[in-house]
Amino acid sequence: MSALARWWLAPAPKARVALFRTAIYLFVVFDVLMLVNDVVPHGYAPALYQPLLVGRLLHLPTPTPAITHTLQVVLLASTLVGASGRLPRLAGWTVAAGYLWWVIIGMSYGKVDHDHLALVVALWVLPTVGPAGFGDRTPSEAAGWALRAVQVATIATYFGSFLSKWVRSGSPLTWANSAIFTWAITRRGSALGRQLLDHPTLLVLGQWGLITMEMLSPVVLFLRGRALLLAGVLWMGFHLVTWLMIGIHFLPTVVCWLAFVPLERLLPERGFRGLAARRPDPARATAIE
Repeated sequence: MSALARWWLAPAPKARVALFRTAIYLFVVFDVLMLVNDVVPHGYAPALYQPLLVGRLLHLPTPTPAITHTLQVVLLASTLVGASGRLPRLAGWTVAAGYLWWVIIGMSYGKVDHDHLALVVALWVLPTVGPAGFGDRTPSEAAGWALRAVQVATIATYFGSFLSKWVRSGSPLTWANSAIFTWAITRRGSALGRQLLDHPTLLVLGQWGLITMEMLSPVVLFLRGRALLLAGVLWMGFHLVTWLMIGIHFLPTVVCWLAFVPLERLLPERGFRGLAARRPDPARATAIE
């Protein structure tokens, strides 16, 4: 148990959370306006609303134009406040609750996108860290726990997909030897993807590669250094190929991979120290005056 606690609570610099939080909140703005952007139109079709289980458990009201427009304004405003680093808890909880409601509405009309799992988890755990500045290199267990939770949710997206393939197909072997990639390319493939239809063996090998990666994905949580970098590059390459072949991007999951990255190294540490050193000492300034 102590080893598990050390793994979950491994301290991380607060600056890493500050940068990750800004990236996540800015992505939410993009997601609301460009990806899950059918929520407001859904407010004009209440008869088609069939709420997800979580929506029924929370007794959320049927979306209307007034509800969806208000939710969008509140969500975007609180997201921009959170991205600036101000009111990290108040803005953070508002974004978490508002975005959860947003995706519940967006996915209560027949299609659920599992690529939003890690993003939803990130929005709920980030406010628990509290204030975190871009130049704050202070190790924090709260920051470490929040980032670890996002990492676990990110990998759970892939491992959950593996379990789903197993359950729906009867066995991983059945899915790996199927024609699912052929069906996907035939249904929505790009010109580049359709060239692979003449090479079914390559598509089957790709299915074996994907299901193997998903099955072994929990290993990523315990990798470090170059091994972790290699795993990240491998998964980013998979998402790039998927987007080029069939137009599926998984951007909400991709952005959550930043939880694995030491983002604070992107900032000049000396610059922040120099800025702190140049700040006037209030007591000394008073004595001089």
